[in-house]
Parts: sequence; C-alpha cells; structure tokens
Amino acid sequence: MFKEIYQYRQLLKSNVRKEIRGKYKGSFLGVLWSFVNPLLMTLVYAIVFPFLLRNSQDHYTTFIVMAILPWNWFTSSIAQGTNTILVNGGIIKKVYFPRAILPISIVVSGLVNFLISCLIIGIFLICSGIGFSVYIAFLPIIILIQFMLQLGIILITSSVDVYVRDAEYIINFFISLLFYATPVLYSLDMFPARFKFFLQLNPMATIISSYRDIFYYQQLPNFTLLAYVFCLSAFILFIGIKIFNKLEKGFAEEL
Repeated sequence: MFKEIYQYRQLLKSNVRKEIRGKYKGSFLGVLWSFVNPLLMTLVYAIVFPFLLRNSQDHYTTFIVMAILPWNWFTSSIAQGTNTILVNGGIIKKVYFPRAILPISIVVSGLVNFLISCLIIGIFLICSGIGFSVYIAFLPIIILIQFMLQLGIILITSSVDVYVRDAEYIINFFISLLFYATPVLYSLDMFPARFKFFLQLNPMATIISSYRDIFYYQQLPNFTLLAYVFCLSAFILFIGIKIFNKLEKGFAEEL
C-alpha cells in the first residue's frame, strides 16, 4: 500500500489540496471557517456548561479550546472519511489509483485545517496570561498518535461503508456518544479513580488530556497512557490496512 501511495504521491498532494479548497468552496468566509466554527462552539459551551456542571475551572474558555480543536479534527475526519469511497465512486469505477489515497487525503487535509486553527490556541494562551512552555515540543508526538488513530479508523469505516450503507449513520451516532465520554467540557480529575480508569480506556480521552497538559497545565503528558494509546493506534492502523486491502478488491462492483 505505502509503496503504491508513494508512486502516486502527486495525486495524493492534489487530492489533499482539493479537499482543503472544496470544503469551503463557494462560502464567503472560506478558510476562515476553520477559526469561526470552533470559536462559536467554544462560546456556546463556555456560557452554558459552567452553570450546568457548576464548573469552577480557571480560564474555562481557554480550557475548552484546547479540546474542541482536536475533537473537531477527529469528528470531521471520521464523518468525511467514512463515506469518501462512496462519494468518489464514479472515479473509482473509471480510473485506477491506490484507493487508500482517498481516506488518507481526508486525514491529511484535516490535519492542515487543525494546524491552521491552532493559531486560536496561541491567541487564547496569550490573552489568558497562561503563555507558552517548553512542553509544546511534545505536540508533534500527540498529533502523530491522533493521526494514526484516525487513519486506522477511517480505513476500516470507509471500506465497510461500501458494503454496509448504514455504517456511516451508526458510526456518527457512536461518535456523538463518545463526545460525552471524552473530557472535552470537563477534566478527568472530576471523577473518582475507578471511573477515571474506565474513561481513560477511550484513546481520545488521553489524547485530549495530553493537549491540555502541554498547553494549559504546562506539564509533561502522561507517557504511560500515551504509550498505551500509541500501541492501540498502531494496532488499529494495522488492522485498518488489512481490512481495506481485503475489501477494496470489490469496491468497483459494489459501487
């Protein structure tokens, strides 16, 4: 798979550009929606949830931003990636190219949008007086782990969705549920140790907490949990590649 993708790397680059441009094509604000969307979501949560949860977290708006941005990258990638094979069915039936380029393009274009929107984190860190620390050096590691996790999931969901058309609706439902099991609006420290352990089985919980560690708390992330999520992400990616390679042989017929 990777050898073929390297041979078609120019197609991958052009497809990533198409995904980035096409996402906001025809909109007045264009790429500025990468900033506006998370800001609007943050504003709503920052106003409502401190009252519902009786949250006394300092700089709560900044606290939420650290989680909203990577969570948006996760959910948008899964949502777009799951049906990317179906959406591009016409091209798949006419021209040969490594099919894995399609889900990879979704994750990479999402990464570009995420990196652009990370400017929001910098603005909030400066305005809140928290500032930056040397622990930001661990950001590429956290991003890599999240990238692997998302790509592995999308390779599975996009290939299964070709054969089971209800898959994207089921997956979107579970992603919505996962939001409440992920510490986006709250901190894991709110829970007793026995509940905290089960919440940390969710890989996105560790990833979100790691972003907060290096930006908000300005401390080392929990490398034990990160190592667990890295191994889990690598395993999911391995399984995703196997499943995708197995199912892609019938894509043209099913489409």
